Amino acid sequence: MMADTRLEELGLSGLGEVDELAFSGLAERHRRELHVHCYRMLGSFEDAEDTVQETFLRAWRRRETFEGRSTFRAWLYRIATNACLDLLAKYRPEPATGGEVLWLQPYPDRLLDELPAGDADEPETVAVARETIELAYLVAVQHLAPRPRAVLILRDVLGWPAKDVAELLGDSVNSVNSALQRAHAGMREHLPAERQDWTGGEEDAGTRELVRRYTDASVATDVDGLAALLRDDVRSSMPPTPGLYVGRDMVVNDWVENGFEGMKHLRAVLTSVNRQPAVAFYLWRKPEGAYLPLTIDVLRVTGGAITEIVTFHNDQFPRLGLPERLPADGTE
Repeated sequence: MMADTRLEELGLSGLGEVDELAFSGLAERHRRELHVHCYRMLGSFEDAEDTVQETFLRAWRRRETFEGRSTFRAWLYRIATNACLDLLAKYRPEPATGGEVLWLQPYPDRLLDELPAGDADEPETVAVARETIELAYLVAVQHLAPRPRAVLILRDVLGWPAKDVAELLGDSVNSVNSALQRAHAGMREHLPAERQDWTGGEEDAGTRELVRRYTDASVATDVDGLAALLRDDVRSSMPPTPGLYVGRDMVVNDWVENGFEGMKHLRAVLTSVNRQPAVAFYLWRKPEGAYLPLTIDVLRVTGGAITEIVTFHNDQFPRLGLPERLPADGTE
């Protein structure tokens, strides 16, 4: 992958010499990492898809402005960041509040696995290695104003120098450094205090066992069994449905009030999104003669207990590569 390509390496004096098909080939090499970048900025998988398309369209229209002083990849990141800021200014001028993000959507791990890999010294590898994609991080980022959000992601995640970020945003280096300080303060306010203790990355045996117990108790609609797996300060939300529940009692009461104990004939499929364990639930539907998608729970595990549950609706199943139905198993 020529992630750090410059014009001279392509034997070109300018992108104006490249036809649309060749330009598309160059840009497509960066699609996944640009999509993840836009996803961090926007918190929405769908909005990120639209913004990457807008990025490629803008890049093609402005191809003659690429003079080769930076890499082609860095040029695309500049366009993508500005496209994100334009979208936020138009549709979400105010950041999230209250600890929840109603537009939050999950990102399937199978697509994260498409991100490039290479030598540790290559710029794109560093960006991937330092990637922050957990849902709690995304939620905290969405509570920042758009420009400090961009500064945080460009400086802390992508490792851009302050002068390059200042050039992109049309600000001074001092302004960028100040914005980064504000962003750090905002992240400390909204990130879980125990973030450094997150499981992260590869799941250990203890986490896998906890997820198994959570799955079994959920399928059995065993509220007491589920409650025993939750930490006292567990958080639960279900975007885009409003409502953030904090604390074991509030979470369990919400389940009971919504009739969870009376729900029968559930099946579950284990998966992972945003580098976190997840459980997709299916409910038996007699008219269809099959188990159909219900919800997916994305779990955060800390110190042997579940500290956060983010539940997404069944419209996310296709994107996550989950089956559209499960056959009868004889227990209906």
